[in-house]
Amino acid sequence: MDGRRLLGRAERRAQIVAAATAAFARDGYAATGIGKIAAQADVTATIIYRHFTGKSELYRAALDAARARLGEVTEAKDEGMVEATVAAASEDPDGFLLLFRHAAREPEFRDWVAEFERGSAEIAERALVPRFPGATRRHWAAHLLTTISVQTILSWLDAGKPASVAEVVATIDAASDAVLDALAGGHT
Repeated sequence: MDGRRLLGRAERRAQIVAAATAAFARDGYAATGIGKIAAQADVTATIIYRHFTGKSELYRAALDAARARLGEVTEAKDEGMVEATVAAASEDPDGFLLLFRHAAREPEFRDWVAEFERGSAEIAERALVPRFPGATRRHWAAHLLTTISVQTILSWLDAGKPASVAEVVATIDAASDAVLDALAGGHT
C-alpha cells in the first residue's frame, strides 16, 4: 500500500479542483496540462478524466470554485467589501490569482472576471453618489477604485503577503482617497 486513502467522488473532485486551481494559478491555462494537474493532485490523468471531460471543464470548475469562495465573502456588501476581498485573497491566493490574473487574460474565460468587476464597480458607484453627482465621472471613479483594489491585492500576493490584511486595506483606502481627491479636483 502506498499510503493513499480512497476518497468519495465529491471529495476526490474537490481535491482535483484544488490542485487544478494551484497549477493554473502558477502557470496559466495554456501552459498547464492534465499531466501537471494530475501530479499536483497526486492522481493519474485517468482519475481526472473520470471526473472531468477535459482541461476546459476542469478550468471552469476551478473558476467556479474560486468565484464561489470570493462571492461568499463579498456578496451584497456595500460596507467592508475591500476588507472582505483582501481577506478572501489571503485565504485563497491561488483562486484570486486564477480569477484576476489568468482568467482575465483568456478570451474564453474573461467574462467571469468582468462580471465581478462590474458588480464591484456598481457597489462603489452607489457609494460615490454624494461625492460625484455626475454619472460619467462617478462611473469612471468606481471603475478606477475596483482596478486599484484588484491590482494592489495582486501585487501583495506576488510579494508573498508582506503586510497584514489590515495594512493592505489601509493602503487601498489611502490610494482610493487620493484618486477620488484628484478626480474631484473641482469637477463633480
